[in-house]
Amino acid sequence: MAFKDVLVHLDGSDRAMARLDYAAGLAARHGAHLVGLHAVEGGLPAGLTSDMGGASLGILLAQLRDTAEADAKRMRQAFEDRVRRDGLRGEWRESMDMPPEAVALHARYADLAVLGQPEPGGALASINEMILESVLFTAGRPVLMLPYVGQFTPTPQTVLVGWNASKEAARAVHDALPMMQAATQVRVLAVNPRLGIGGHGDVPAADIALHLARHGVAATAQHATANEIRESDVLLNSAADLGAELLVMGAYGHSRLREMVLGGVTRGILGRMTLPVLLSH
Repeated sequence: MAFKDVLVHLDGSDRAMARLDYAAGLAARHGAHLVGLHAVEGGLPAGLTSDMGGASLGILLAQLRDTAEADAKRMRQAFEDRVRRDGLRGEWRESMDMPPEAVALHARYADLAVLGQPEPGGALASINEMILESVLFTAGRPVLMLPYVGQFTPTPQTVLVGWNASKEAARAVHDALPMMQAATQVRVLAVNPRLGIGGHGDVPAADIALHLARHGVAATAQHATANEIRESDVLLNSAADLGAELLVMGAYGHSRLREMVLGGVTRGILGRMTLPVLLSH
């Protein structure tokens, strides 16, 4: 298996280039078509209203438009230079629609969307979290999140799978197969496994490890009980101990006022992630 289409969101932030490096490496490894997307909202940013004077509002909108155009031009140049340098197949796209909806729309036509971790306190933290939730819950495609600090390889040799026998985790395992098949070590970890029907079986994580073996992935199964430690911390600690370069897990959420929001374990991982995380819902 291989990815055929990879979408990378390039928003003009400092970490956009790191996302481009990662996505370009993925595309090169899998012979995939690379899509660079710059999505920016055409109206007022969140928190501002049109109560300010007409002249002041016009000046602000013009400044925002100029900044967006400059960011888009800079990102397009970087993207096209990278595609040309690496001999990739790719295309550049721009959208003036609401970024969460725009990124989710374009992600539906890719095998994988590469996004950036919302940086706590950062200027784009709120919009990046909305983009993540929109892509996860409405695009029907996996998301690969890159931390807002650090450099990471797009060809991970050691992969940790967070397994809880849910449909989300099963989908994440399937979506991550192209990367796991190229890895040299894959460990499946069940934290606080459930027993019985719908649970993890007699040997937690063994069944999914056997399924992976049939796909050419030599995975080992492990389980851990940690009632006093958050499951997200167990996963991140295990990833650090293993030296994992990728964490694969299901993305969980719940409905709030007709809106899907991230669940506790998913939010815990994304808040403290130290390695790329592939998420599927």
